[in-house]
Amino acid sequence: MPTTTSPPKTILITGAARGIGLATAYQFNRIYPTDNVILADLSVYQTTAEYQIRTSFLYPDHATFLPVDIMDWGQMTTLFRTIVERYGGLDVVVANAGVMESKPVLDLEDVDEETGELKESVEAWWVLDVNLKGTVNSMCCWFDLWVLRGNLLVVGHEALRLAMYHMKENERPGSVVLVTSTSGYFGGTGVTAYVASKHGVVGLLRASQVTAQKYGIRVNAVAPFMTPTTMTAGLAQRWKDAGLETNAPDRVAEVIEQIALDTTRRGSCTLVAGKYLREMESTRAELLPTWLGEDVAGFMGKAMRFITDIGGYVLPGRN
Repeated sequence: MPTTTSPPKTILITGAARGIGLATAYQFNRIYPTDNVILADLSVYQTTAEYQIRTSFLYPDHATFLPVDIMDWGQMTTLFRTIVERYGGLDVVVANAGVMESKPVLDLEDVDEETGELKESVEAWWVLDVNLKGTVNSMCCWFDLWVLRGNLLVVGHEALRLAMYHMKENERPGSVVLVTSTSGYFGGTGVTAYVASKHGVVGLLRASQVTAQKYGIRVNAVAPFMTPTTMTAGLAQRWKDAGLETNAPDRVAEVIEQIALDTTRRGSCTLVAGKYLREMESTRAELLPTWLGEDVAGFMGKAMRFITDIGGYVLPGRN
């Protein structure tokens, strides 16, 4: 068990009632018994989450469930402010909430019987809202909180904006961990909205680095492969029967905790595939000259340095 003379941290995890989120909450509670671990999820999961805290957590007095819908900006801002007022600050945020569509987004046979027109895929927007919008907003709020007080670790989308917002005036460095997926790098499964949203999280990881560095914040990510959760229930047994290795939620949770606290990491993303761990972003950067060719990679590198030197991309504004 780690020993430290620093004051107890306050750790927020969204999507924490089940799966990887619950395992991550348990991991922090187990390793850091004096820290305050906040499990945030939809109110429908409150009873089961509180039961898990009472019966499974090693230090249940230091774990609390708070209901929130991460797609509701008002609820998210209230969540962050409540934690700050109750615990005096926020040090770690794992914005882990994520969903997957229940039917194919690109179903070209899903036609309205009355009009004969193709129906809009409402589920696609729901998946993008939860997986991407939720992460963006959480990160901003967290950044501002970090500026106000203490370290902060974030995994998520709405969590990203809120976190950054709450961090921007703090004098101590913070850490953000975004939970993406192998689907953030590979799209062969055909799960359209989920794959698109997780690619968006990888883009967010890269795009957030300029702002993060400005405030001394570390933003990293984890990309789990096949992990047995409710999201993968329809595939898990056949995957096992095929002799393919899976992740365990607690294995992913261990990696999240390690990435969050590793002060040497900036802009990294660790792929977790069973016993295999691979760093994705640095290896991608090393392969760019081979992938693009030395000439194109050199030209694009020069162009990016130009944008950096002029203070960033000049936004067009609205007409």
